[in-house]
Amino acid sequence: MSIFSTVLIFIVALEAFYIMGLEMFASDEKLHQVFGMSEEFVKMPDTRTLMANQGLYNGFIGAGLLLSRFVLPANAQYAGSLMFVIFVIIAAVYGWLSAKNPRILLAQGTPAILALLSLLIFH
Repeated sequence: MSIFSTVLIFIVALEAFYIMGLEMFASDEKLHQVFGMSEEFVKMPDTRTLMANQGLYNGFIGAGLLLSRFVLPANAQYAGSLMFVIFVIIAAVYGWLSAKNPRILLAQGTPAILALLSLLIFH
């Protein structure tokens, strides 16, 4: 796997961990700022529970990306990396369409799309 693909996969994984940290541990004010949700909605206990659950899944994606690139045997790294990068792209597209916010696709999808292209080109 190329160095370029590895760097992009690492960036996508870091972003997934960053989103996990926000969703699980950020203050109400930070969540309101970053995700554009009303302060009242962010302060609801059920919202915090749902966001923490969503954050956990982002952490799994980040871990899956790193494991697929650095832990799996060489003959499985490509398929594993491809799978997790595609998961991120699907999540970005769904987030964009469901929230009607193109920033989601730009912020979350762009690094993953670049990683996918790199994997496909340099494989």
